[in-house]
Amino acid sequence: MRQQGNTMDQAALLRHRLHNQGIAGPRLATPADVVGWMGAVQAQDYLGALWGIGLRMETATEADVEQALADRTIVRTWPMRGTLHFVPAEDARWMLALLTPKVVAGSARRYSELGLDDATFARSRDVFAEALQGGKQLTRAELGQALEAAGISSAGQRLYHILGRLAQEGMICFGVRRGRQQTFVLLDEWLPATRQPVRDEALAELARRYMTSHGPATDRDFAWWTGLTLGEARAALELAGPQLAQEDIDGQTHWWSPSTTVNDDLDATAWLLPAYDEYTVGYTDRSALLDPPGEAYVAAGHSILFPSVVIDGKVVATWRRTVKKHSIVIELNPFAPLSAAEMQLVGAAADRYGAFFGLPAEVKR
Repeated sequence: MRQQGNTMDQAALLRHRLHNQGIAGPRLATPADVVGWMGAVQAQDYLGALWGIGLRMETATEADVEQALADRTIVRTWPMRGTLHFVPAEDARWMLALLTPKVVAGSARRYSELGLDDATFARSRDVFAEALQGGKQLTRAELGQALEAAGISSAGQRLYHILGRLAQEGMICFGVRRGRQQTFVLLDEWLPATRQPVRDEALAELARRYMTSHGPATDRDFAWWTGLTLGEARAALELAGPQLAQEDIDGQTHWWSPSTTVNDDLDATAWLLPAYDEYTVGYTDRSALLDPPGEAYVAAGHSILFPSVVIDGKVVATWRRTVKKHSIVIELNPFAPLSAAEMQLVGAAADRYGAFFGLPAEVKR
C-alpha cells in the first residue's frame, strides 16, 4: 500500500467520497455498472435503492433499474449484515459464502426463540425447492402458504427468518416484482453458474471495491460495511495491497484508490439521496456529514440515514415525497434555514429525481 502525505482535511474527504461514490464524479452507464462499482448497494428500502442506483447513472429511469433485475445482471438478496442489498449477479454466490456464515451464527438465539431448528430449516428447503422449481416466482405470502400446507408455521417473524436464512445459504433470492409484491426464485435457476474465488481472493476483491467506491474510509468502516471482524477486514486490506493508498486524516488511517482523480473545484450542487444511501450508511463515523459535526450529529441522531439532502458533501436536510397523479411533491425538513441559492440547487436536484420517475417534482419547505 502506498503511503500518502497528510494533506486531506474533512472537506477533501467528502469531495473524494462524493466523487468515488459516483454521485459527483463521472456517472456510469448501466445499473450493473453502478452495483459492480459499489460492490453492493443497500436495498431494504426497495424504491429508494432503485433511485440510489439511478442517481449514479448518466441517465436513468426507475424502469431501467428494474429491467436490470429482470435481465438478471443485478440481484437483490441478504449478502451482509443480515440486510438486503443489490449485488452484481456474478458475485452473489461468493459474497453470500464469504459473508453470511457469521450472520447465520449470530441469529442462533433468535432462531431458537422462534422455534426454528435445523429440522425446520431442512423441511422448509424441501418445500421451497418443490414450490419454486421450474422457474416459478412466488410472493412471500405464497411461500408462507406453501409452508403452512406442509405443516410448518409461518406465523409472526418465522417466515421472514426462514426466507432470510435460505437466501443467506444461497438457495433463494428475489426475482422481479409482481405488481407491488416482491417475488422469490431459486437462485441456481435464476442465475447462471459463475466462477467462485477462493477466500483470500474474495476478501481482496471486496476490500478493493469498497475502498475504490467508498474511500477514503477506515478499516473499521470496511468491517462495519461487510460484517467482517476487524481482524478479517485488516487482513483483506493487506491482501488488496498495491491497489490501495493510505492517508492520515484527523489521526486515523484511511484507505482509498489512487486510480481515481477528484476535481477539487466542484460547483455547488445538491443531491437528493434515498434512505440508507451508501453515502450515509456505508461508514461507522458519519459526523463529517453534518456541520458542525458534534452537536448537530447528536441532535440529528439517525435521521441522516433517512432520505437526505446533501449540498457540497454535507447533509443539510431530510426529505419525504408524496406522489400525486401528475407530480411528486418533495417536502424538506432542513437542519437550519436554507438560503435562496441553496433552494435553487435543491430544485435542480428535485427535477432530476422527478425525471427518474417520469413526473415533474415540486419542492416545499
